[in-house]
Amino acid sequence: VQLQASGGGLVQAGGSLRLSCKAPRMISSTFWATAWGWYRQAPGKQRDMVAGISRDGTISYGDSVKGRFTISRDNAKKTVSLQMNSLKTEDTAVYYCHARQSGIDSWGEGTQVTVSS
Repeated sequence: VQLQASGGGLVQAGGSLRLSCKAPRMISSTFWATAWGWYRQAPGKQRDMVAGISRDGTISYGDSVKGRFTISRDNAKKTVSLQMNSLKTEDTAVYYCHARQSGIDSWGEGTQVTVSS
């Protein structure tokens, strides 16, 4: 599955960014049957789950982003988004879009998010 992530950038602490992950070649029925997620990896650290939407629509968040980040999916646009508010310097990382479909994992290219103090 080809995933196209975008929306990263440089923002001051307290600001907002919106990341998008598009799957342009995925048919709509497959889009709904896919579990989606956003992960991030800071330098020298492991890649951690930030937010996810399961096939049945159940949403989950990492503890550090609860109340600040919102994940959503738009079937018509075949896009999964991550709205990030009240950003903190510790949110600085490369963010990756993830899809799991029939047990197969796909990753988008990372997009850098840098939060300055």
